Amino acid sequence: MDHDAALRADSDDEHERPKYSIGQVAERSGLSRDTLRWYERIGLMGYIGRDHTGNRRFSDRDLEWLALIGRLRLTGMPVADMIRYAELVRAGEQTYPDRLEMFRQTRSDVLDKIAELQQTVAVLDYKIAVYEGRSDVSRPTTITVPPSEGSDT
Repeated sequence: MDHDAALRADSDDEHERPKYSIGQVAERSGLSRDTLRWYERIGLMGYIGRDHTGNRRFSDRDLEWLALIGRLRLTGMPVADMIRYAELVRAGEQTYPDRLEMFRQTRSDVLDKIAELQQTVAVLDYKIAVYEGRSDVSRPTTITVPPSEGSDT
């Protein structure tokens, strides 16, 4: 093994070495201890190492996984889909096409949400301008008011 390969292997070993308590991981991740235990119980987390007294010990790789799970939660991905993704990861490289499709669909869903939020911001900007008494703004196309309703909404 060449020197660079040996350094990478040592780095990977260190990256996967269990070293953080559940309290440390809760603090770093912003998740509660109960949530971390639940993630492990439902299969969202892979194997969590234990110390000589049986307490959970997490690695840097576990922290990175939790950061990814946090991002997936922000996308609105259902927990069942996150568990499915975790199962695919554990199943190996042959699941790359399935994982790719999951991420493409999630990306599409996120872009749809962004567009919806941009429309919401336009409505809020319009309402702010109305309440500030400004007349230089036009009604966003996303606001539709039935003829029977007034303009004081």
